Amino acid sequence: MEKNSFPSKSMSFNDRRNSSKKENSTQLSKSSSFSVHVDSRHPQPPLRTFSSIEAAWNLTTSSDEKGTENGDVEGQDNHHQPSLEEISNQIDGLIDTLSSVEESSDLPEIPRVVMTYAKMVQSEIEKYDSSESTLKFGQDRDQDNMLVNSVMRVSKLSNLFNKFSSDEKVSLSLSLTTLVVQRAMAFMEEELRVILEDSMNPSKRPESTDSNDSKQEESENDSFKYPMICEETISNMRRLASVMISAGYETECCQVYSVLRRNAFKEAMLQQGFEKISMDEVHKMNWEPLEGHISNWIKIVKYVANVLLPGEKKLCDSVFSDEHSSISEAMFSNLARSAVILFLSFAEAISMTKRSAERLFKVLDIYDTLTELINALEKLCSKDCANELRSELSCVRRRLGEAAVCIFCDLENSIKYDVARNPVPGGAVHPLTRYTMNYLWYACDFKETLEEVFSLHHKNELNLEALEPRRENQEENSRGNNKNSGPKQTPFAVELMKIMSLLDSNLESKSKLYKDPSLRYIFLMNNGRYILQKIKESAEIHDLVGNDFCRRRSSELRGYHKSYQRETWSRVLQCLNQEGLQVNGKVQKPVLKERFKCFNQMLDEIHKTQSSWVVSDEQLQSELRVSISAVMIPAYRSFLARFGQQFTAGRQREKYIKYQPEDIETTIEGLFDGNQNLSMARRKN
Repeated sequence: MEKNSFPSKSMSFNDRRNSSKKENSTQLSKSSSFSVHVDSRHPQPPLRTFSSIEAAWNLTTSSDEKGTENGDVEGQDNHHQPSLEEISNQIDGLIDTLSSVEESSDLPEIPRVVMTYAKMVQSEIEKYDSSESTLKFGQDRDQDNMLVNSVMRVSKLSNLFNKFSSDEKVSLSLSLTTLVVQRAMAFMEEELRVILEDSMNPSKRPESTDSNDSKQEESENDSFKYPMICEETISNMRRLASVMISAGYETECCQVYSVLRRNAFKEAMLQQGFEKISMDEVHKMNWEPLEGHISNWIKIVKYVANVLLPGEKKLCDSVFSDEHSSISEAMFSNLARSAVILFLSFAEAISMTKRSAERLFKVLDIYDTLTELINALEKLCSKDCANELRSELSCVRRRLGEAAVCIFCDLENSIKYDVARNPVPGGAVHPLTRYTMNYLWYACDFKETLEEVFSLHHKNELNLEALEPRRENQEENSRGNNKNSGPKQTPFAVELMKIMSLLDSNLESKSKLYKDPSLRYIFLMNNGRYILQKIKESAEIHDLVGNDFCRRRSSELRGYHKSYQRETWSRVLQCLNQEGLQVNGKVQKPVLKERFKCFNQMLDEIHKTQSSWVVSDEQLQSELRVSISAVMIPAYRSFLARFGQQFTAGRQREKYIKYQPEDIETTIEGLFDGNQNLSMARRKN
């Protein structure tokens, strides 16, 4: 049978075994017995056929010896034929004897029982490996044990003979045992291959005896589903592997296992939707489809890290048990390396794509996924392998981190160069404010990751010397037991504060587009309140900017509020000023009429104008209305109570006293509703 040939997977188990047996039969006919490949890694004498060795042995053995040699089947016509178990005891004795021999001169004559035993072991192999046999390894445990133990004895004999290969006494015995071992190894290699192939095929796996509850459990537990090989099958693989390794055929065993399990691993990934995409394809792809591929890649890598790799590790440790733990580590390490290679090219390609703001979160997702994979590998792989793979993955992850830093820092430019010529209607929250704060809000979901990447790359991105005064302030605050009063001076926190400062400057500049000072303060209030609310909604942002920043923001908002009231309502309150209304204790009615007339006009104008202004934050809107009412209504009620009786009831009173105190309250309640009265105001103009 040609080494490393792979029968078609579509063939049944026995078809594949029989295909191998036919190849073996062809070789048997050519050699008059059996013959298998010789690997140069296993030192061997010149290859002979079984029959030629037997003939040579007969020439060197006297007829008396042949007739009386204990264990000679042909010479026992008048006695019972010894069993394999009986001859095994003699072989064990010979092994013990040879094990104690150190010099060739001390070698005893090799008894004919070796030839007899070789024939009987050959017969055991034929029970499995002949073209007519239907016996499958794993069907009959006693039969399997007999084969395994017999092959192990022949392997031990072969190794002992090989120690004295230059001595003619062992030449024939070495050739004989070598042939038997090679034949056994070829059979076991093929059996291991077939078992591994069948373990990849769901239709060939042993059916569960459990009910639908078991199937439900399987569907909910991925780690149970993979690799989904029953313990009996694993036990058979373990026994085959152990014999092959003990016989010196570790390379052949590992090659078959490695190739087949790598195929199974890739098949499991394909079932999860894995697609291999080249760097060129990634760079040519539009963002929308690429985003879908990234999500799929992340899903598969997480599945590999949490399900496939732990499953393969468990299988490796089971097949190559404690006595072969180093082989298990090597097998799993090779598989892990192949998995990492499949993932790295895509992640590396993403790190080199266009760096635009909308890509930040997917880049960070990939970064975090690689971190999760690194952590999984460190738990599963040997130290050397984990270090090697960590180095490979960390290199790509570092490039992703650099891309994330560049993308995030580009937000500075988008704020700097956002120049508007027209103000936002009604002094509402500017789109730049919403975009920036929402971007920061979502970015801080990756706070720990951004802290990490900025810490790694801050030397190239930030000027840390400018932070020293802030650091001193922070130390002073810390000494004052006010630990959360100032921002944490990490590179990411500094970048975030820089963006906030740029946004403040931009908004201040945009506020000057409003000709009405009152509306300018409404604009600053709206945007300042939105920023503050976003900070309060995100514990991560609040943690980065600190309490002092929030207190300053609140103080600024109160300042805008006072400035608005001063610009709008202080002039209205001047109409209600009692100074100058009385001369020598007598009310100056023309002045009083002018005061009421001016008040009415100003209140009408404020209502017409400011009802179209926007205060979308309900709490801020309520605070504004309450504060205005608290000033205006008491002042108006007092003014009206004192001077209202100066007008006679009827048309004159209605002309000058247009509002009652409750009307003032209703008017104030109608302010800052946005477009509600905008059309009416335009019609009046």
